[in-house]
Amino acid sequence: MGEKREGNHERVELPQHVAIIMDGNGRWAENQGLPRLDGHKKGVEVVRTIVEESATIGIKFLTLYSFSTENWKRSINEVQGLMALFQESIARYGDELKAKGVRVRFLGRREGLPQDVLHNMSNLEEKTIANRGLSLNLAINYGGRDEIIRAIHRLLETEKRMFHPLTENIIHNYLDTAFCPDPDLLIRTGGEKRVSNFLLWQIAYTELWFTETLWPDFTVTEFHQAIRDFLQRRRKFGGIG
Repeated sequence: MGEKREGNHERVELPQHVAIIMDGNGRWAENQGLPRLDGHKKGVEVVRTIVEESATIGIKFLTLYSFSTENWKRSINEVQGLMALFQESIARYGDELKAKGVRVRFLGRREGLPQDVLHNMSNLEEKTIANRGLSLNLAINYGGRDEIIRAIHRLLETEKRMFHPLTENIIHNYLDTAFCPDPDLLIRTGGEKRVSNFLLWQIAYTELWFTETLWPDFTVTEFHQAIRDFLQRRRKFGGIG
C-alpha cells in the first residue's frame, strides 16, 4: 500500500494528507442498545488503529474531526462525557504516540474548552513537538467557518500596516493548518454525504470518499479501500489533465 506506482506515464502516489469525518459513534451505540458515550469510546479504539496504520503505510498528515463547534448543541451529559473521554485518551495514549514518533497538534478554537482539557492538550503538543513521523491533527471545538473568521482576524492584526495584495497563500498562512498541505483525500463514515463545516477552505480540490460504515465499525481494510479508490482518480485541479 505504501509503494508509489507508475502507469500510463502518470506517477500516482499515496495521499500526503488524509482527513476523516468520524461519523456514526452515537448511532452505533444506539443500534447496540448502549449509551451514546459507549459508541464514542469504541470510536477511540478505531482512531488508535487508523493512526497506527497511517504511520505504517507512510501517510504524512492525518486530520480527524473530533468535536465540532456545533457539537455543543448535544446534551450536557454527552458533551461532558466527550470532554472526559478526551482527557482519558490523552492520558492513556500520549506516551504511546510520543514513542511511535507521532506529532500531535490540535486544531480549533481554544476558548470555551475546559481548562483541564486545554492543559492536557498543550502538554501533549509539547511532549510530541520533536517527533518527525506522522502528523496527527485533532480538530476539537473546530468549525470551518469559524477557522476562516479567526484567520482573517489574525491576518488583519498582523498585516494591517502592509499593503501587498491578498493571496490564497497569505490566507493559508493564518489557518489552523498553515503547517501542512491541503488534504488530498477526505473520508466520511456513517452514510451522510456532506462535509459538515470541516476544512472548508482546505478541501477545494480534495477527493471525497463516503461509506455507509459507522465509525466504530471502520476497519483498516476499508481504509485501504478508500486509498485505492483515491489512487484510481485523475486529479486535474481545474485543468484538463
